[in-house]
Amino acid sequence: MLDVFFPAIVAEHLVDLTPFIDQAFLDQYYPALIEANTVGGQLLALPWFAGAGMLYYRTDLLEKYGYDAPPATWAELTEMAQAIQDGERAEGNPDFWGFVWQGNAYEGLTCDALEWQKSFGGGVIINPDGVIEVNNPETIEAFDLAASWVGTITPEAVLSYQEEDARAVWHAGNAAFMRNWGYAYTLSQADDSAVAGNFSVVPLPGSEPGMGAATLGGWQLGVTKYSSNIDAAVAFVKWMVSDDQLKQYHFLRGEQPVMPALYQDAELVEALPYLADMGNILNFATARPAVAGAQYNDVSQLYYTAVHSILEGQADAATAMADLELTLADLGFELP
Repeated sequence: MLDVFFPAIVAEHLVDLTPFIDQAFLDQYYPALIEANTVGGQLLALPWFAGAGMLYYRTDLLEKYGYDAPPATWAELTEMAQAIQDGERAEGNPDFWGFVWQGNAYEGLTCDALEWQKSFGGGVIINPDGVIEVNNPETIEAFDLAASWVGTITPEAVLSYQEEDARAVWHAGNAAFMRNWGYAYTLSQADDSAVAGNFSVVPLPGSEPGMGAATLGGWQLGVTKYSSNIDAAVAFVKWMVSDDQLKQYHFLRGEQPVMPALYQDAELVEALPYLADMGNILNFATARPAVAGAQYNDVSQLYYTAVHSILEGQADAATAMADLELTLADLGFELP
């Protein structure tokens, strides 16, 4: 079982599945997922379930405060979150916040920050050619905006939030917007959820309408080279990621499907209504820099540490990104 960025890290230990899989089988999946599992021309894993960052929003509160649609830009989100937060607090809920997300210094912040960076036109940390893309005006603008949320529409405690911390605030009915993965949808509809029946999801905003980005997540299944029966192991993986098995898995877990056809499946859409509106999100999902290969963990840690320093006010975005660029260059990646 491999996270979406693992194949590049452990490539030398995985079986190349290319000789075992025909193109028709691969054509069932979103191309971005197959690309993420292909390293050095070798197919090292098959998609099991997908993930992409998305925006959860309170439908009841948007209606209450006179908004006809969820925000298409980060500026709109900032304005709407502040207005709703002010209104709810004025009505006696001092614990209400406009927007919650993942701000701890960990891999989740790499995902959130990459979405901000890409949605402002700032690139993708390290592009497929190995060129560093962090020190530019667009990325700096994105991180300056995110830092401005902390303590205004987002609690200062967000600097320690991971996915479940953000979801806890949302689940209790104390947030207007939340950035999270698809898994939170089913949990948010549970009987103990304060937001059940009063929320929906849309793609994340951008600096301009249509520029939103969603970091690619999800898990894959691969085969270790050290298997004593590689043929059987590959056959098992293919069965696990076949459409019938995936459908049953999605019923149980509520995870995002890896096949476009499943977003049109009537039974699955009835159980997970958000699929009807989110089937295209994986077509523009943004991958983390697999080009870093075995250095991925170093790259991600440097990136989220730099962003965290901006969010907590320890460094300005321009300085942090200039320093990060030089540090990534020291690892062997190319300066722009």
